[in-house]
Amino acid sequence: MKKNRGRMRRRLLLLIIAGILAILFLKSEWLANWMYPIHFKDDIRASAANYDLEPHLVAAVIRAESNYETGKESKKGALGLMQLMPDTADWVVDKAGFTEVDEEMLRHRADVSIEVGSWYLSSLSEQFDHNVVAAVAAYNAGPGNVRKWLDSGEWDGQMETVKKIPFGETRHYVQRVIYYYNKYKDLYPVF
Repeated sequence: MKKNRGRMRRRLLLLIIAGILAILFLKSEWLANWMYPIHFKDDIRASAANYDLEPHLVAAVIRAESNYETGKESKKGALGLMQLMPDTADWVVDKAGFTEVDEEMLRHRADVSIEVGSWYLSSLSEQFDHNVVAAVAAYNAGPGNVRKWLDSGEWDGQMETVKKIPFGETRHYVQRVIYYYNKYKDLYPVF
């Protein structure tokens, strides 16, 4: 009986200590930075500056799209860090006047994917009067769908009404990107 009580006390003490350490660990800046890293900061900063975007937003899109993994191709065929569909990438390359950009570069080179994706995100931002939430929705669902939702009154383009977005995938995508955007702004105020 005494042995069991002693073991139970030791286990309880270990659980309490583990809980305290977990709380301290979770609140540490190190853990937050480990859980929400930003890779390719120089490329993100440069492309964001080129196209009048917040670097936190570009980083959030990358996090949601590829989690900073180069070489990715989605089941639907989207490529690279910023997961652009080849047709969209071709359109951007043509409109932006980029030269010598091909699918392999888009897929494997972080700088190319970030530059092309940032140009496209900036274009969407302009189309939707710098409404970040609507631009993010358009990045996922396409600008035609978002324009239709806004024009019909189905969705007003605001984060507070994101649940009215008709496509579940887009609804969750917007929530994820805006979550990462806000988290990055908190963790990395000076980017």
